[in-house]
Amino acid sequence: MTDDRLLLNAYVDGELDPAHALEFEQRLAADPALAAAHARLVALRSAIAARLPREQASPQLRRRVAALARPKAALPGWRALAASVAVAFVAGSALTYAVRDFGANAPDQLPPVLVASHLRSLMASQPFDVASSDRHTVKPWFNGKIPESPRVVNLSSQGFELAGGRIDVIDLTPVPTLIYKRRLHVISLTALPSKLGTSPPRTIDGYNIVDWTDGNLTYWAISDLAASELEEFARAFRAGEAEP
Repeated sequence: MTDDRLLLNAYVDGELDPAHALEFEQRLAADPALAAAHARLVALRSAIAARLPREQASPQLRRRVAALARPKAALPGWRALAASVAVAFVAGSALTYAVRDFGANAPDQLPPVLVASHLRSLMASQPFDVASSDRHTVKPWFNGKIPESPRVVNLSSQGFELAGGRIDVIDLTPVPTLIYKRRLHVISLTALPSKLGTSPPRTIDGYNIVDWTDGNLTYWAISDLAASELEEFARAFRAGEAEP
């Protein structure tokens, strides 16, 4: 099934060569479940593109990437690799949305962007960069990748299993997202600077959103869990014992 998901994403992205694309199309025609998954993925991507038009990289970012890329042939070893990675990041950022100049409208602009990040993670082969139910593994993984590791709480006794973590990009800034699971439902919990504000609990396209502020951070929980269960998760996380 994992191979099918990887092939499906590659097919939709146009990454398969003609021979493999034809072979996969034949499988789609013969496998109703795979065809249904294909239809859902195409519909989901269309909905994201319609609701959140792609942001263009800023002129400053383009200049910085161009400065890295131009001399890369003369750069030795790791510098050439770093330049290549920077170019690849910009070229491959079609599904990464940047939010700028929130101002007074931050509470209205943030939820759709965070729901889109949650949906993109569900379209990947797995919704996290580090997979672990151990907070002593998840929290240190963020060290060196972002300025401050997030608060990590073990909620397995309340029925919310820690599954891992990932880094999302909001306003061109890497931010931590913790992944919890309840039954077959995935919860994305993203920590953002509290200056961006909060919003009342709401639902976007069937995905519930609950947020709260703790110190200088605001936590945003996104999931297709029932609203009451997501609020239960939020209460449990706020009351839980954090990673020391």
